[in-house]
Amino acid sequence: ASISHIGTNLTSPYDEFTEQVGTATPMLYSCQNVEVRHRLVRVNKGTPTYMRAPGEASGVFALESALDELAYALKMDPIALRLRNYATDDPHKKLPWSSKALRECYTQGAEKFGWSRRDPRPGSMRDGELLVGWGMATAVYPTNRSQATVKVEIFPDGRARAVSGTQDIGTGTYTIMTQIAAEHLGIPVDRVHFELGDSRMPEAPVSGGSQTAASVGSAVKVAALEAKHKAIQLAIADAGSALHGEAPDSIFATNGQLTSRREPSRTDTYIDLLKRNGLETLEATGAAQPGDEKKQYSMYCFGAQFAEVHVRPESGETRVTRYVGAFGVGQVLNAKTARSQAIGGIVFGIGMALMEQTVMDLRTGRLINADLAEYHVPVNADVPPIDIVLVDEADPYVNPIGAKGIGEIGIVGAPAAIANAVYHATGRRIRNLPITPDKLLM
Repeated sequence: ASISHIGTNLTSPYDEFTEQVGTATPMLYSCQNVEVRHRLVRVNKGTPTYMRAPGEASGVFALESALDELAYALKMDPIALRLRNYATDDPHKKLPWSSKALRECYTQGAEKFGWSRRDPRPGSMRDGELLVGWGMATAVYPTNRSQATVKVEIFPDGRARAVSGTQDIGTGTYTIMTQIAAEHLGIPVDRVHFELGDSRMPEAPVSGGSQTAASVGSAVKVAALEAKHKAIQLAIADAGSALHGEAPDSIFATNGQLTSRREPSRTDTYIDLLKRNGLETLEATGAAQPGDEKKQYSMYCFGAQFAEVHVRPESGETRVTRYVGAFGVGQVLNAKTARSQAIGGIVFGIGMALMEQTVMDLRTGRLINADLAEYHVPVNADVPPIDIVLVDEADPYVNPIGAKGIGEIGIVGAPAAIANAVYHATGRRIRNLPITPDKLLM
């Protein structure tokens, strides 16, 4: 068996931008012979850049479309083909996975979608006059993090604050950082406040590469644990504390209170501890950065995408009518925001599959459809019910909080799942996105 994946992208005369469309190809399946090349062509137009996700979003469309085409040629179920070539470790880096719940994503996603009821013959399923197609694809995205720093403060009234110069672009950063700080301080979440968005705050990385939760969240944990440790040391040294002289490792914090594990009747609150010691604040700064873990393990999020489409044969109109995405993302920090992240990525995938297209003026190299009136993106009427399955996955190696970034994996594989569903409905293999009606009527 062999795979050859050659990507060609345009770049400007004055810059080099390479869309790394082949990065997932060497690692996603077990294959001994893999060729991946990236080529650039300079043209008189602006430098391109990423849209919601880097090269995996584009490259996996090619790979997963080819896998679907092979499955039909072999008369094999597309999931069965992927499982036949399942990679139990990273075949490119020759490293074990830090964790990989892809089998569970296939199983749970297929069950939720009802994949076993699929008639594999193209054009065999209908809803009245409409052609019905079911398609699936694998999702994959690397797990990243960068150095981040967080300051945590505990106040005499029992409140706490965590501060970092990160940003919330609608991904739930405020929420999950507050939760992490509250958990590791042992203070109720409604008594914890997280602040961000100022370059004078402790340094944090950009929101790119799905790394904010892993980077800043790990630093929040480190800083919160250090602040709690300082409070414990203060209580142990304080003759007025019920915990005076207690062993540090026998004290835990919950609901704003420090308690001895050996003698639960011995307690002290953050409020009393700071007031007795005349402290206006007890603070700690913590930093977290990558270590050698990527030299020891290969770290990725994985998922399985399932799409149902209805195609009107006389017009070529295609609509996604039902969707299931199943993802293994390590520790889920907040189920609601995680689900929303996955839905957002899938909606971007619907746009990529069916409508989004940049049109250039060949005379000037400028965009013709440079506004939302002409550049079509999905609106509410284009988005079907989307079910998200968050597969249980524990990863002790990936970072201190065990969480994998989920901002971009939702789009990866989504266009392929939709295109594969279109083939199942119509028998037409569309390799050039977006899948507009004219391509189905030619």
